[in-house]
Amino acid sequence: MTARRLILILGDQLTHGLAALSDIDPQHDHVLLAEVMEEASHVPHHPKKIALIFSAMRHFAEALREQGLHVHYVALDDPDNTGSLPGELLRWTQRLDPAEVHLTECGDWRLEQALRHCGVPIHWHQDSRFLCSRDAFAAWAKGRKQLRMEFFYREMRRDNGLLLNPDGTPEGGAWNFDADNRKALPKGVRPPAPLRVEPDDITRDVLALVERRFASHYGSLEGFDYPVTAEQAERLWQHFLAQGLADFGDYQDAMADGEPFLFHSRISAALNIGLLDLRRICAEVEAAYRAGDVPLNAAEGFIRQLIGWREYVRGIYWLRMPEYAEGNRFGNSRALPEFYWTGKTRMNCMRQAIGQTLEHAYAHHIQRLMVTGNFALLAGIAPKAICDWYLAVYMDAFDWVELPNTLGMVMHADGGYLGSKPYCASGQYIKRMSNHCQGCSYKVSESTGESACPFNALYWHFLMRHREPLERNPRIGMVYRNLARMTEAKQQALWDWGERLLAKLDAGEML
Repeated sequence: MTARRLILILGDQLTHGLAALSDIDPQHDHVLLAEVMEEASHVPHHPKKIALIFSAMRHFAEALREQGLHVHYVALDDPDNTGSLPGELLRWTQRLDPAEVHLTECGDWRLEQALRHCGVPIHWHQDSRFLCSRDAFAAWAKGRKQLRMEFFYREMRRDNGLLLNPDGTPEGGAWNFDADNRKALPKGVRPPAPLRVEPDDITRDVLALVERRFASHYGSLEGFDYPVTAEQAERLWQHFLAQGLADFGDYQDAMADGEPFLFHSRISAALNIGLLDLRRICAEVEAAYRAGDVPLNAAEGFIRQLIGWREYVRGIYWLRMPEYAEGNRFGNSRALPEFYWTGKTRMNCMRQAIGQTLEHAYAHHIQRLMVTGNFALLAGIAPKAICDWYLAVYMDAFDWVELPNTLGMVMHADGGYLGSKPYCASGQYIKRMSNHCQGCSYKVSESTGESACPFNALYWHFLMRHREPLERNPRIGMVYRNLARMTEAKQQALWDWGERLLAKLDAGEML
């Protein structure tokens, strides 16, 4: 069997309108999808993440076959499986002898480089699922002394005509309503019940495979209920649009014990593997606002996450790789504490965030940034260690989105290239945005001593040990002025207790 074209589809490219599939000839063109161990294990991915991608791939392959396409699917346990995507592409190219091989841009620099150098000539296609191409972002960034998401976001709003008045000014008189999106969850306010999808035969087969082959990976496989087809992802999206979006704006930064999802959409994994269309989602959010179904701060906040942060971090990733991955502005070298993999810690906020991560392969952006990420920043964890953890444990984590968010925004390891300041905070932030402190073994009102919240002393210790590069930062200058007002004795006590906490981490003791 020979082919005019061989089209390789990756596990995060499960979109019928994918650029590499354009102008496909069902009679002469062939499609290849492959489950490979290298992609499933280069970090210890959460079992639910592996199950999501493999099941979605198998469902997508079936949908392509139903369209009459020639589809070759390599399962993980296929005895001829080479174990890598370059290996499979080479094997099937030799087998089918296609005139051309086509592939859409990868989401992972490592994988794209491996494919570009595997010995097979490839026709590369721009990934049109994103609003801003790699070249367009590079053109926007050229000549700018600083890159800032807010200015990029405004141009994206203008270019795509989202939430604008007829004269081109922003709806509501401002581009950004983030100040209205920082409310803690009031008592008595209950989020909608999450939509659950019952696994079908294909998914059950995948779950059994993952259980056999990835038993050593951290995270629970039980209760898998995530969408694995475009139709199921659409149900999840419509569920959020009807029941969650209206309150998303107010409570998007809120956290609460035993509430892993609150008013968040949970669509990021489906969107990142191609089961949902970004343009249509943004259009439906705007339509809901204009129909009076959701307030402006909810619509704007949601759209900003999609066409602001999501597109912005992708642009930075492809603009700065591979050097970007080596960033370590503060020279951190501390190993990641074991409790990140087990959730066994006396800090309730960390226990809540890590516990739900291990159970659901999910945590929302504030839990990642201001709880697990904030602790890693304050404790001086090596950037690669925490980046690998985020890539492994979250269902929606792919390198293009995870690396800039973690290395740049969480760890400030790029020296402020992505964001203008480190997102560091004491336990008071967590107290303000959650009820976690009420059920904690530590006291957020104390900064030193065995009962004191570890975030407090570590916060001041971080600021003191990095005074030189941060003190002149205008966005946190006030914090240093507050530090200067403290007595020398208090500053020394905070430093000493911070040193003791870090020594405990180095010794592998539980915090």
